[in-house]
Amino acid sequence: MKLAEFEKFVGEEPAISYVGIRGDEEREGYVSTKPNIQAIFPFRKNIWSLDVINKFLNDDNIQLVSKIYKTLSNDDILNKALDILKTPLSKHFYYSKKMNSLLELDVKLFNKAVFMFLKTTDYPVGKLDNFPLIDNEDVLGITEIYNILEDSGVGIPAYYKEIEFEVDGKKGTYSRSRSGCYFCFFQQKIEWIWLYEQHPDLFQKAMEFEKDGYTWNQNKSLADLIKTERIRQIKLDAIKRQEMKAKKSSNSLLVDMFADDSDAFCANCFI
Repeated sequence: MKLAEFEKFVGEEPAISYVGIRGDEEREGYVSTKPNIQAIFPFRKNIWSLDVINKFLNDDNIQLVSKIYKTLSNDDILNKALDILKTPLSKHFYYSKKMNSLLELDVKLFNKAVFMFLKTTDYPVGKLDNFPLIDNEDVLGITEIYNILEDSGVGIPAYYKEIEFEVDGKKGTYSRSRSGCYFCFFQQKIEWIWLYEQHPDLFQKAMEFEKDGYTWNQNKSLADLIKTERIRQIKLDAIKRQEMKAKKSSNSLLVDMFADDSDAFCANCFI
């Protein structure tokens, strides 16, 4: 269900929108701005949306949040938590840094404190007697999500599975990174090449949309994109990015499947 449809469905009733952004993704996603709809991120270490965090950690609420921590935490953590809370927000100690400092102390404690804080607001979660996710410490990245899909029998969508290609003696892989939508506005160039080579009929359908000066790819038509030398360069560029990404992630177990040379995201994929 798209966000607009969800908003219409719930009307003015309090509702919780669970957003499936993974724990290894650095983004917030597209969430509702309606006051009766609250976004929750169950896969992340921080399950709360930015608006909640900004209110919870606002300097104006230091006394209230400190009081909440005093009712929830033991002496070992309390003093550290109070030191963090009482440190004013600044360009050196901004919201996310303050939040991460509290999460590193105790995730469950942080979630319980936010939950109690929300009871002083009109947020939907604050109207609940209990909220099981505040006791959750699981952070689900791409590896965990893939494991869930495989273990459930659903499996990973075929368009996510990488296919090897070779150009100028160098090998790389391509696949889809966001969705199986053949005319996705936010495809990488290498994904258009994947579509052209793996599903030429769908690529042709996408080309049919390009008329009256409209193009999918920053004023470059799909016809230009699939010229032999252009394909070669796009593949070489993709291989170079993959090599750089492999070096960067060599010390990490999590690889962000949405890494790209673009910061744009399509709302249809992330609601």
